[in-house]
Amino acid sequence: MIRESLELAAAAGDFPWPETEVVGGWWNRRFSPEIDLIGGDRAPVARTLFFAGSVKWLGRPFDHHDLAALEQGAAQMPGFAPDTGGLVVATLSGTTGITGTDRVDLVWGPRDVVAAWPG
Repeated sequence: MIRESLELAAAAGDFPWPETEVVGGWWNRRFSPEIDLIGGDRAPVARTLFFAGSVKWLGRPFDHHDLAALEQGAAQMPGFAPDTGGLVVATLSGTTGITGTDRVDLVWGPRDVVAAWPG
């Protein structure tokens, strides 16, 4: 549902990466790292990756440990450019310790997920 809501937001144009056509996930053969959200220009194999993201739908906020894991994992993903690609956090419980100086481009919460659906 989160991936679909991000695709809907991109299609509506109210999104940092409006060229996003598909949101999926990525992992290597060892399942380490696992990247929950990848925004690309097409499926099944994207030419351009716009963002990588993490879904933490837990009773605790997304924190610096989660951000470090996302940054390290995204850097290992073929085709993702850490210097120019965005980072997305989808979280049930918000964030803690994440500031404007951190490299998080979009925080997506429950209201954002629901608001993306036409209604």
